[in-house]
Formats: sequence, C-alpha cells, structure tokens
Amino acid sequence: MTSASTPRAVILGCSGTVLTTEERAFFRDLRPWGFILFKRNIGTPEEVRALTASLRETVGRADAPILIDQEGGRVQRMGPPHWPKYPAGGRFRALGDGAAEIAGLGARLMAHDLSDVGINVDCAPMLDVPVAGSDNIIGDRAYGDTPERVIELGRAVAEGLMAGGVLPVIKHIPGHGRATCDSHLDLPVVEADREELSRSDFRPFRALADLPLAMSAHVVFTALDPERPATLSERVIGEIVRGEIGFDGLLMTDDLSMHALQGPFRERAAAAYRAGIDVVLHCNGRMDEMRAVAEATPDLAGEGARRAEAALARLAPPDALDLAAARARFDAAFPTA
Repeated sequence: MTSASTPRAVILGCSGTVLTTEERAFFRDLRPWGFILFKRNIGTPEEVRALTASLRETVGRADAPILIDQEGGRVQRMGPPHWPKYPAGGRFRALGDGAAEIAGLGARLMAHDLSDVGINVDCAPMLDVPVAGSDNIIGDRAYGDTPERVIELGRAVAEGLMAGGVLPVIKHIPGHGRATCDSHLDLPVVEADREELSRSDFRPFRALADLPLAMSAHVVFTALDPERPATLSERVIGEIVRGEIGFDGLLMTDDLSMHALQGPFRERAAAAYRAGIDVVLHCNGRMDEMRAVAEATPDLAGEGARRAEAALARLAPPDALDLAAARARFDAAFPTA
C-alpha cells in the first residue's frame, strides 16, 4: 500500500547552491527517496546546511538521505577553504600496518564534516581492485591492488563513516577495477572469466556485503552478460550481486547520465528497475533529464522499501570525538597531503 508520502525509488541532484522554484515544486510532487550533492552545490557551510534543510523540506522527511562523493584526492566535493583536503585512497597503501587505523580515522573526520552540514550518506568506500592496464578512472582512488588490502581498508573506512553518523555506499559492485575506459565517457567491457572475477573482483564486495548501501558498476562483464552492463543486467544483479556476493542492502545505480549508458533517460531508468535495481541515481540536476527519469520511476515498495528502511535504521548519532586530537593524528600521517 502506498500513499502521497511514499517516496519514489530515485535519488536526484539539483542545479546550484539554492533550490530554484521549479526544483522545489518538482521534488515536492515527485518525492524522491534522496538527493546527491556535487561541487556545484557546495558553498559555505551555512549555505550547505540551508540547502540540505531545503531538500528535506521538499519531501517532508527529516532523515531523507543526502549523498555526496567524498573519498579524498580527486574525488572530494567539499574541500578548502571551508573543509580540509583529504588524501586519495591509494596513499594509505604506504602506511604499512597502521593503514587501517588511519583510514578509519580519516573517514571519521570526513563524517564529522558531512554530518555537520546535514549530509548523511557518503559514496565510499570504493572496493574496486585495479589491475595492470586498467583505466585511471580508478587508479589512485583504490585502497590497494589486492583484494585483501581493499577489504581491510574498505572496512575501516565504512566503520569510520558510520561512527560519525554517516552511511557508507560500497561501490562499484560487482567491480570496476578492470575497466579499460572511463564509464563517464564510454562503456567498459571486461573479458575476464568468471573464476577470475570471483577470485579477485567480487571478493571485497562479498567481505563487506553486510553494509547497508551499494552502487552498481556501468561495466559489461562478457563472462556474465555480454549484452548489458551490470547496472542493467538481471543476471548480474540477481546471480552475482544478490547471489554469489550476497548483498541484501539497498542497491542504487551509478549515475544514469554517464555515457556508458545509451538511449532515452526514461528507458535507462526502466531497464535498471527491470534488472533488479532498488533506486536509480541521476546526478547532473538537468530538469529535462530528471523529468524523463521520473516517468519510469515507481514508488519505493516491496523489497526495495524494506532495504531502504533497514539502511536508514543503521544511522546513529556520532560517537564522541576529540576533533583537534583526531585531526592532529591524521595530519601527522600525511604531512604533505
């Protein structure tokens, strides 16, 4: 049973640091489950707080998810002068046995920055395992070049975020590390066999399958489904993500506006839902594209609603933190970050 207050199965962006009249009306009518912010939306801390409050007001839900990509390095939407600069995931590789502690501490500090301005979901940790010859879109964002290292540091980052009152999103399930092109620009095709994928690429996602949220990969795995990227593949989502990997949390797409996907936006969204995605993600804030996505967007119901409720139930107030001491300890590990 649904009602006028039931959210729709979509996460959307907006155009600037303040909602337009058109955006307010559209979001009130559509009732998206959540929102995502990018650099174009980030002003001063006060402006971000006002924006997150405005977004939640449009849907009438105080716990509405507001996402951001805050990994560190080249993927950091909030940065100087108002927030610290954080190192890329790859820089933790050089820290040896203490890397997990520092990675978790950095995530806890990021969570403080985010929760302070009303952001409660971070699209991290990235669990992709890069291989030789793969595109640099993953590159130094990866926590390591072995599944074991990615698992260790990915778990630390996820736990650090949750300790700070922010939900993590594991990405890009079932793995983007072998892609030889940037899925923002083209459709990657991975030709590794099923056994190799299971032995390497899927392992970090299996190890962290207990986490509440995941983002799909716009990648074709020829050994699994030679015709459709994972985001649009019923076989990949059903047999691999839900089956072999065992992820039963809320599954969202990567951005539907990326060039790895083709065709009208209504059909991109519809194909993702048919494949088994719970919630689609559209990021660029273009109203014409969002309206097209909305045409195919159902209410968040059934298993998707259960998973969404379970994810939000894991939001908790931040643990106590001596902020100055934590920042000093973290900064000491990266004196030139």
